[in-house]
Amino acid sequence: MPIHLIWGSDTAAIERATEALISDLLDPAWISINLSRLDGKEADQASKALEEARTPPFGSGERIVLLNQSPFCNNCPSELAKRFEKDLELIPPNCHLVLANPSKPDARLKTTKYLKNLIKSGQAKERTFNLPAFWDQKGQRDLVESTAQDLGLRLEEKALSILVEAIGTDSTRLVSELEKLALHAGIENENPINEKEPLLIKANAVSALTSGITTNSLQIGNSLLNDQIGDTIGLIDALLETGEPALKIIATLTGQVRGWLWVSLLESHGEKDVSVIAQAAGISNPKRIYVMRKQLQGIQPKRFLNLLSNLLTIEAALKRGVSPKNAFRDGLLMNLN
Repeated sequence: MPIHLIWGSDTAAIERATEALISDLLDPAWISINLSRLDGKEADQASKALEEARTPPFGSGERIVLLNQSPFCNNCPSELAKRFEKDLELIPPNCHLVLANPSKPDARLKTTKYLKNLIKSGQAKERTFNLPAFWDQKGQRDLVESTAQDLGLRLEEKALSILVEAIGTDSTRLVSELEKLALHAGIENENPINEKEPLLIKANAVSALTSGITTNSLQIGNSLLNDQIGDTIGLIDALLETGEPALKIIATLTGQVRGWLWVSLLESHGEKDVSVIAQAAGISNPKRIYVMRKQLQGIQPKRFLNLLSNLLTIEAALKRGVSPKNAFRDGLLMNLN
């Protein structure tokens, strides 16, 4: 009963993990028959995944049924949940059911509890890939370092710092830039990329490659917080030119501003317990509140309400088809006073 539960906000890492499973377990000659990719958003696909996982592989190698957007641990319909436990027991040992979802499994569901018991007994595996928060420098460093290791690369300390500054939590772009750096390092060292010895990525190579992508959401947020609207627009334009989706920028900025608003409101009402403030603001690490207090000193909650209003206006404009650069300019220049 080989079951793989893979979840987290880092969708690029989830995709790499599933592709690695496919590469390790399937015979390339039989991959078209022994690999099924299904979408759990569609009503019949989850049921089909359970059926196909019970089918032994053809030829050599093993079989993988990959169910993206798996509903089994989130909003699982009752009829599907009833089938789940019974069907898992019928999966052959050379078939793998891979359940992938960006959302955290709902611990209250019977299906989740059943899977967790299988994981504890070693009959199933769980892997989590979550992106660090925009303010979590250590988490961002760990993300860059672990991604480099996955790609068989070793980073100089300064090279690591430059990548964190330039890319932040954009996992997809991080992989793309590291692959370019690997190619450059392989040519420079006259060394094949797939050798066992990790390729060393030097700081000067990283600086040359990332000179045009040093904008990230943290910089934009800081610029917005300091009321530097002109700089903010310039930074957003630079990020848009690198291919960053406009709605993703809006989502990140909205999360930042909403967090600032909660901290500012609770501070103005005399709340001193950082755990209470962190929970209200949706911040997992209460220690971050001490830093935010210093950042927000002297800024009234009304300022953040205005910013949220501006961001909502920008989002509405984007969804109406306004060009991203114009939408951000018009929205951020509202309510300057």
